[in-house]
Amino acid sequence: MLSDAQKQQIKAIHQAIKLALPGYQARPSQNKLVAEMANIIAGSYHSYDRIGLIEAGTGTGKSLAYLLAAVPLALHYKKKLVIATATVALQEQLVNKDLPFFQEHSKLPFEFSLVKGRQRYACAQRLQQQVAQPDLLSSFDKVQAAAELPALAQAWRERRWLGDKDTLPQALSESVWQSIQADPYHCPKGQSAHAGCPFHLARAEVDTSHVLVVNHALLLADLASGNSILPEPSECIYVIDEAHHLPDVGRDFFAGSALLNFDLKPWQERLQKLHQQLQKLLPQHSAIRDTLKLQDLTADFYAQLKPIQSLLGKNPQWFDKANTWRFVDAQLPELISRQAEPLTELSGKILQSIEKLFQALLEQLNDGKIRSASLTPLQQELSALETKFSAQNQLWQAWTVPQQPHVSQARWLDQQESGIIGHACPLSVNFQLDDLLFSKAYAALLCSATLSSLNSFEGIKRELGLYDHPGVRTLQVASPFAYAERGLIHIPKLAFEPTAEQFTAELIQVLPNYLDKSAGNLVLFASYWQMEEVAAALRKQGWSLLVQGEAGRQSLLDLHQMRIDGGEGSILFGTQSFSEGLDLPGALLTNLIITKLPFAVPTSPFEEAMAEAVTKRGGNPFLLLTVPATARKLVQACGRLLRKEQDFGRIVILDRRLVTKSYGNAMLAALPPFQRQIDG
Repeated sequence: MLSDAQKQQIKAIHQAIKLALPGYQARPSQNKLVAEMANIIAGSYHSYDRIGLIEAGTGTGKSLAYLLAAVPLALHYKKKLVIATATVALQEQLVNKDLPFFQEHSKLPFEFSLVKGRQRYACAQRLQQQVAQPDLLSSFDKVQAAAELPALAQAWRERRWLGDKDTLPQALSESVWQSIQADPYHCPKGQSAHAGCPFHLARAEVDTSHVLVVNHALLLADLASGNSILPEPSECIYVIDEAHHLPDVGRDFFAGSALLNFDLKPWQERLQKLHQQLQKLLPQHSAIRDTLKLQDLTADFYAQLKPIQSLLGKNPQWFDKANTWRFVDAQLPELISRQAEPLTELSGKILQSIEKLFQALLEQLNDGKIRSASLTPLQQELSALETKFSAQNQLWQAWTVPQQPHVSQARWLDQQESGIIGHACPLSVNFQLDDLLFSKAYAALLCSATLSSLNSFEGIKRELGLYDHPGVRTLQVASPFAYAERGLIHIPKLAFEPTAEQFTAELIQVLPNYLDKSAGNLVLFASYWQMEEVAAALRKQGWSLLVQGEAGRQSLLDLHQMRIDGGEGSILFGTQSFSEGLDLPGALLTNLIITKLPFAVPTSPFEEAMAEAVTKRGGNPFLLLTVPATARKLVQACGRLLRKEQDFGRIVILDRRLVTKSYGNAMLAALPPFQRQIDG
């Protein structure tokens, strides 16, 4: 239970923060959030199942609320507070703004750090080696490496650069970055020469920090690896912000994909070269035998894969109509199904052999029998081989999972320039999320502005694996914005609905009627092709437009702001990615136009498999999957208009299905309570 002393502490901190915030306005909704979150963490509602699903509208001060509730209690219970976000923008806001402000004014004795994946950090030793040995890079990358890596190494020595990808003084090509990034092979923890590398210094902060900010993907990766970075869940209080993204991030994480019709010859040549190098360096060492074993294992793997490659070559008709071929009900051809288990076993043995060989090389390095410079090219070969066979192992392991009587995966082939790629993606990760996280966590708060769908939490409960949790609390806190006074939703009368062939032509005709040349405009499209077609037509009419994809996102937004600040109007054209996480307060956006409801077209193999599974259970995929997902996206899109309490504007929705279809009323009811104008 939440004690009186704890309540008083939270109230006192809240009061100190109110006084420190210029222009602070009391928000009953924020007070409600703080109280509910604190009670969930303290076990006021359930002794062990401390989980909250919390939907907080724009302007409720959600981030400050969960810091007020969670930081004091995490310190009191001696737990780590892990804040997981979906976007870099929110991570930066927390680490650069919210947490320093809260730390200063709460007077609580806590430290915080941003925890990123290993691949986001450089290895200082590897960077120095790359400067000394530029020949390890391709000729194309040598020019950039020679020009920038020495200065980068100097910046790290002088601590003018933090050693991570996100704070690079200048962007590096992906291949140059990969040549210096930390990985277990190039930057091992146990070696003293690497103790001062950026990754290991950052990881050392984890032990001394009380609040850790991570992204969803790193959280899942750490849980799946047995908590190699973060403490075990029972020692953590989790705040999962932007939690509506977690199921999709989970599906991506637990998915597998690998190239099927690759040629073994180049890899065998690389292994032979590795063997020859080791013979020169360690003529009497067991590592020589290990490389021969590795060659044999890769040859055995390829022999098992060869019949599958032959099968793919005999069925070109699979790709006649599209570049993908989905296995209905996730049922693989008998040959592929039969080979999946031996391919899983062999790829696992290859990974074990790579790890054994790498450890043997490290021992020789530590004993002074190999120079670090000699080890680098060997490490690069081993790292490339490990990446390749990790992907193979993950795919084949997924393809061994039985799909009868219940289908749990989407399985398909994808034909690309590089070859045919096999895919496996779980239809749901609710079991994994529950097993790894929610059933073990000390407490978990899941927050979002769009956690429910059509005003119901039932869908997200199922997706997250929380349906049978006895202690789950749900809370919806409305935005404090005066929607009816500050904005209008206008649904004009149009001749055609978006499903009609004539809709794009009508869009070109009517859209200028709703654009404001002197204001901040954002026009959201459901597809790139339609956006580009409309943009081309309007430009012929003399309209000046800023179109997504024609420049970097931030460059477009900077130009948009420059025009508005200069007293001009500006018109942004964007697709789905502009409908979430885009912050255009005040005059930057007063006129939002949504051309079409953001229905996902069920043509991807994953969406087809989801619909197939729902149909098999007797459900309606459109009503159970498509409509709730679209409603959530529409709420996110409408959330672009009012970002601060003084903002105002209108939303024009050029999709009459909100009025003409049976599901339209439910979607409208889920939107913020703006004034409504529905024509004819």
